[in-house]
Amino acid sequence: MEALSIPTWVIHISSVLEWMAAIVLIWRFGELHPQQGWKWLALAMLPALISAMCACTWHYYNNDVQLEWLVVVQAGLTLFGNTTLCLAAGWIYYRYQAKLP
Repeated sequence: MEALSIPTWVIHISSVLEWMAAIVLIWRFGELHPQQGWKWLALAMLPALISAMCACTWHYYNNDVQLEWLVVVQAGLTLFGNTTLCLAAGWIYYRYQAKLP
């Protein structure tokens, strides 16, 4: 756990908590606007959340060489998460544009 300083841990943990809160809030917004695809955006955020948890886990164990596979998983989830977020945001944009006069 000594791999990161206390302020850096605070930033890491608060970022994960904020991302979780954003997922919940977007999901709830999606319940009010189901036709816009907001729930898909919330689901698309999950790979990035898991990616962040992989990074925190690796740092928690002092960047142990035996857990280097977590870095690969994190990179893959980041790529996958960015792609799903792009697709979900594009879908929302497309649906919004379709409703404009």
